[in-house]
Amino acid sequence: QVIKCKAAVLWEANKPFSIEVVEVAPPKEHEVRIKIVATGICRSDDHVVSGALVMPFPIILGHEAAGVVESVGQGVTSVKPGDKVIPLFVPQCGECKSCLSTKGNLCSKTDLGTRAGLMPDGTTRFTCKGKAVYHFLGTSTFTEYTVVPESAVAKINPAAPLEKVCLIGCGFSTGYGAALQTAKVEPGSTCAVFGLGGVGLSVVMGCKAAGASRIIAVDINKDKFAKAKQLGATDCINPKDFTKPIHEVLMEMTDGGVDYSFEVIGRMDTMTAALACCHSNYGVSVIVGVPPAAQNITFDPMLLFTGRSWKGSVFGGWKSKDAVPKLVADYMKKTFVLDPLITHTLPWTKINEGFDLLRTGK
Repeated sequence: QVIKCKAAVLWEANKPFSIEVVEVAPPKEHEVRIKIVATGICRSDDHVVSGALVMPFPIILGHEAAGVVESVGQGVTSVKPGDKVIPLFVPQCGECKSCLSTKGNLCSKTDLGTRAGLMPDGTTRFTCKGKAVYHFLGTSTFTEYTVVPESAVAKINPAAPLEKVCLIGCGFSTGYGAALQTAKVEPGSTCAVFGLGGVGLSVVMGCKAAGASRIIAVDINKDKFAKAKQLGATDCINPKDFTKPIHEVLMEMTDGGVDYSFEVIGRMDTMTAALACCHSNYGVSVIVGVPPAAQNITFDPMLLFTGRSWKGSVFGGWKSKDAVPKLVADYMKKTFVLDPLITHTLPWTKINEGFDLLRTGK
């Protein structure tokens, strides 16, 4: 059965979202249709609005959510109607090289490549005003109903509050895992975190959980410092308060550089600063923020020659289908908190106001 429902459609870049009635086709083989209960707003969605992340239009964005399975296509075995689930923007097919490797988590079925905006069979499940509407990262959660591949959905504890655990679909897991999985922060180490949005704060939580002795939070918005301290930051610094480059400030503060640094913004200048502020011989710097399209970094290779490591991290390095139910279970056991990452709760028809809050750092 085709479902008619409301969705926030983005018709073109740099325009507001438009609340439209869309038709959502039934799930095909190995696909799942989900009723979205709660969705978060992430900077990666805004990168599509601004054109920094290039996607086809019209499109339904959103990739951090939780919901309930409405129906399943043929051959689906891992979930059934009524199950509480989290859609996965990094799927886990279990068959590709990354899925089979103990070291990898970026499944080759991810929508970050050539087939952007389409289901695995090369078609879309959304139409609006007679036009095909593209999917985003295989999830598209700014809609009352969405369709995802079975490899891109995780069944979670039915008692979990969906309006909180939706954050495990992206922001929280991405930051927390960057510290615990990608960097593998050790007890007693020193860390620097550039950018204190929801993901940056989750990195702070991950560093604290790993037992870091010093966590230096870096942001040009000092309003974010109180929450960073509440979640485990030991120092908070604003680059605007110094005349010298921020990496030099951090080098001096830590007697030669931090053990681990994290760039959680998606800017070239901060990526280079994060690399430069970690210890010249054994420092590890992790890029967590989505880099803008068509921009390249120029850096002095001596920064790496002396022994530093530069790494990237997608979805915190977690194998999504395996890790998400466990992270939800950990949340239910109060291993970590999610409430401080939620600043506002709005009816989703106010999505444009939500994006304004994101853009103004609120």
